[in-house]
Amino acid sequence: MPKKTNLLFFGIDSLRRDRMSLYGCERLTTPHIDKYAAGGAVFTGCVSAHIPTTSGYSNMLTGYDCFGTNVVALRHIGGIADGVKTLAEILKEKGYDTSCVGFDGNAASRGFDKYSSFEGWGSFASGRSPKAENLNAVAIPELRRLAAGDTPFFLFLRHLDPHAPYLPPAPFERMFYSGDEFDDNNRSLDDCMAFKPFCDFFASWFPPGCTDAEYIKAQYDGEVAYMDSCIQIILTELKNLGLEDETLVVFTSDHGETHDLHDCYFDHHGLYECTLNVPLVFRLPGKIPAGARFGDICQLKDVTPTVLEILGVKQKGAKFDGRSLYGRMRGEKREQETEIYITECTWMRKHGWKTPQYKLIRALEPDFHYKPPVELYDVVRDPCELTNIAEQCPDVVELLTARMEAHIAKREKETGRANPMYTNLHWHGMDDRGPFESSDEAYDTMHIGDVEAARKLQAKTKKAKKTAAE
Repeated sequence: MPKKTNLLFFGIDSLRRDRMSLYGCERLTTPHIDKYAAGGAVFTGCVSAHIPTTSGYSNMLTGYDCFGTNVVALRHIGGIADGVKTLAEILKEKGYDTSCVGFDGNAASRGFDKYSSFEGWGSFASGRSPKAENLNAVAIPELRRLAAGDTPFFLFLRHLDPHAPYLPPAPFERMFYSGDEFDDNNRSLDDCMAFKPFCDFFASWFPPGCTDAEYIKAQYDGEVAYMDSCIQIILTELKNLGLEDETLVVFTSDHGETHDLHDCYFDHHGLYECTLNVPLVFRLPGKIPAGARFGDICQLKDVTPTVLEILGVKQKGAKFDGRSLYGRMRGEKREQETEIYITECTWMRKHGWKTPQYKLIRALEPDFHYKPPVELYDVVRDPCELTNIAEQCPDVVELLTARMEAHIAKREKETGRANPMYTNLHWHGMDDRGPFESSDEAYDTMHIGDVEAARKLQAKTKKAKKTAAE
């Protein structure tokens, strides 16, 4: 009996879709992924509906929406809702050897046989950060170990290169920038560096005296290009091991990145298109047609059902919220879910309703950017979401709010639980506080600190999650 198909899954953190040349970016940031993806299926309309990291990976690796997982907050404590299995748990039960690199402490990281870590942070003082090479140093020996086994494998890789700090090594730090990042006449970073909640974090990895926001954005693009070159090493190894034709390869991300848009500086909060839109690629020679591109609206919750169908793995009794995209790849029709409930509990607590034309965002607490409690954007006429038309179009706000609330009521009834957006009142990580009562309170309370503080915050959150899960 032939061995089952393997799974190599690139679950990249903070990869903004429109900064990939695969999706039309003028900068050649992902040439190796572009070439590899040409041998498979590329989806151009994938949405991460529940951002950021914790909820995004939970949707991606379970096949459920936020009501199904009961996870919406970055600082979620405890596990995914009872009865929901992760992709690793499902494949492990089917005889797969499951391993992940750089993915522990997340609610969706449950179920792997082996966990490996790598250095994925950095600061200006410590020098350029070879995140992807650090990952390769762990991932390639692990790929070889898995390849030598008698069982199929699932290897999950969480690249952190597009996640701040952006510190790509040479020559990638100058690949997309030839200006003077210290030009005193350029003040495009002034507002960013005056933003108290994040300014200490930025100061720890921005070059001292840097004034140009375009330099920082070029660092992000350099990170993506650097990561792409290192990913090619993994793909070459897969081919040299003779596994390319018997391994499903997936590329996606938990969410995008804001850069300096919407005042959400170089992070991934805010329910805007730059954060919600993510890449999605599947490749398996002989089963997935090469050169296929689909503009269908889909979501991260569709990834796990798709993977399982391609692998031929049936999960008895599973009723995923997501739906497989494999039939679409084979030319079958698929009804799109054109209206989407969107949420975030990162540095703000907001939810909304996304349609092909409009985006409604409603705040559940005052936010530290002092934004209005209701935002409405016509994403067809205003794709960059620069003009809030909520006051001009109260009828549209009312209609979309009613549709959103009807969806919430329906999903609450189906799951038997309250909307997790209503119950995660300590989403900000401070147990002694409930919801913020003013933007001033939020602004004066929330603070990311420097890189080391951010690292410690992540470690503290992981420990709390592990303790609660036990």
